[in-house]
Amino acid sequence: MTPRVSAVVLSYQDEPWLERCIHALLASEGVEIDVVLVDNGCTDGAVERLSGTPGLTVVGEGENLGFSPGCNFGATFTKGDYLVMANGDLVVEPDALARLVEVASDPTVGIAGGSIRLNDDVETLNSAGNDIHFLGFSWVGGFGEPAATHAIDQDVAGAMAALVMLRRDVWESLDGYEPHYFAFHEDADMSWRCWQRGLRVHYVPDAIGRHRYEFGRVGNKMYLVERNRLIFMLTCWDSRTLVLLAPLIVATEVAMALIGARSGWLSEKIHGWGWLFSHRKWLRERRRAVQSERTVGDKELAALMSDRLDAKNFPIPESLSFLDAAAAGYWHFVRRFLR
Repeated sequence: MTPRVSAVVLSYQDEPWLERCIHALLASEGVEIDVVLVDNGCTDGAVERLSGTPGLTVVGEGENLGFSPGCNFGATFTKGDYLVMANGDLVVEPDALARLVEVASDPTVGIAGGSIRLNDDVETLNSAGNDIHFLGFSWVGGFGEPAATHAIDQDVAGAMAALVMLRRDVWESLDGYEPHYFAFHEDADMSWRCWQRGLRVHYVPDAIGRHRYEFGRVGNKMYLVERNRLIFMLTCWDSRTLVLLAPLIVATEVAMALIGARSGWLSEKIHGWGWLFSHRKWLRERRRAVQSERTVGDKELAALMSDRLDAKNFPIPESLSFLDAAAAGYWHFVRRFLR
């Protein structure tokens, strides 16, 4: 029986690859495919040109709902047994979805993530799964490395939201992405919640998507990245883990504020702190819900966490390398006290 797959794609502002993205998804082999396109504020006419395409449903009113709320909204219009979240600037290979189905159909797997390649060199990686640091940072793993060096199926800490597949029952049990993230870190949150429930996040090297990657497309990215990193830690880490990491968390906040002051985004950092304070009741409720659903503790999951900040697409200043090493040493010491 041919598996039924529904893909959700968001369109936002200028989308030069959107039409290629949609047509590539609809041309997928080995699956029965339909695509839901969410108009999140596309400005170049691509949504209008795609309207009426067989197998495509266009939803949304042209308002930017955000990435995580937009994906959740689009998912409500899907009917497939498997859900794919794909970026509008990503083009899948014909057999990519079928390969993801093979992995996602395993009941021990929560998320199957594709091999994201850079658009100007399909043999070079954008992401072979995402790394998640014990201080909540998350970044694309394998960035800029030859895809051939990551050619083996393997479990990873996180999957990059540009191309992920979940069984419908998993998506629904997780209630999709947490909408408060708006954009960024929602994939780390969903991946970690899978791990906490005993579901694996698995990288599929031959499920290939070519990505027109832009690091700074969203204007307030540092506000969202830093705020969401803290949401992630405060809701997903066990209380004992947070207590043990408290000195490092405070020191990291000071360091990030100093970096923000030097780089021009200190106001965004302060804005993030303000948001967390004003939403403290929601944070407590979210934390209670996430922790009540977990069956696997941080002690068991600690091996998945990165201990060094080695993002190739956003390297830390050389002057902070000593502090990075010291933090890693502290982490290795306190890991024995996790539960």
